Amino acid sequence: MHTGNLVKTTLLMAALTGFFLLIGGALGGTSGLVIALVFAVVMNLGMWWFSDSLALRFSGARELRADEAPQLHRLVATLAERANIPEPRVYLIESDMPNAFATGRSPQRGAVAVTTGIVELLSADELAGVIAHELAHIKNRDTLVASMAATMAGAISMVADMAMWSLIFGGGDEEDGAGGLVGGLLSIILAPIIALIIQMAISRSREYGADEGGARLLGDPEPLARALEKLDGWMHNLRQDEMPQVNTGTAHLYIVNPLVGGAMLNLFRTHPPTEERVARLRALAPALNWRQSRAVTQ
Repeated sequence: MHTGNLVKTTLLMAALTGFFLLIGGALGGTSGLVIALVFAVVMNLGMWWFSDSLALRFSGARELRADEAPQLHRLVATLAERANIPEPRVYLIESDMPNAFATGRSPQRGAVAVTTGIVELLSADELAGVIAHELAHIKNRDTLVASMAATMAGAISMVADMAMWSLIFGGGDEEDGAGGLVGGLLSIILAPIIALIIQMAISRSREYGADEGGARLLGDPEPLARALEKLDGWMHNLRQDEMPQVNTGTAHLYIVNPLVGGAMLNLFRTHPPTEERVARLRALAPALNWRQSRAVTQ
């Protein structure tokens, strides 16, 4: 698991470097390549060291002290001890949208963020299932890859915005030539698609793994299965004009997709279908219950 995530991290850094070199060369020739290379190196270092902090900042999360939410802190501490990882920091996002995510480049820097909405919506055991899912991400070191993908998606979106304004205010200059125009158009058109593909590739497989890991950590898949059904139902019962504002670069971090609705969003969804996740969880029940019963009788 750790080796696979190391490979994904390396591929993300390589992809980011390649993307910046492509756009830099198209926009500015040789000088653009040099600038793009420097920018890519800075971004890669920044993603490695600060991706978790940036993901929390992009999401508007604030750290919760133990005296502010003692029950939540106890729950996280108990499950972290069971998972044999350091107790992660706990963050709160002021949002009616019920959701949660984990971040941190290593278990020693792990953090779990929950929204006010998820604390209000779920029962105690369902919230425990969600926390167990997030701790499984931290234990599996999914969080480094996911946080880097979020930072990378934000960087790519920034490049697209820069290219758009460059075209508006100076893209037609003769010194830029056709290359600058083509590079700018490529940035604007391809950047959002590349960002979505990155999120899709990172998110879908890791969610199944964290679902199973969380169910095994809790010893029962049913609370997480019910939680996923509640979260998905809440999201799909919203009208389009009621959708909460979410940074698209961090959408893949959450336990359920916060961006629902519309054929295009369904085509480029960052999470596997909730129905499939719930079915897989409930298929684990016989094996987990059998192990629990043996542990009790022995």
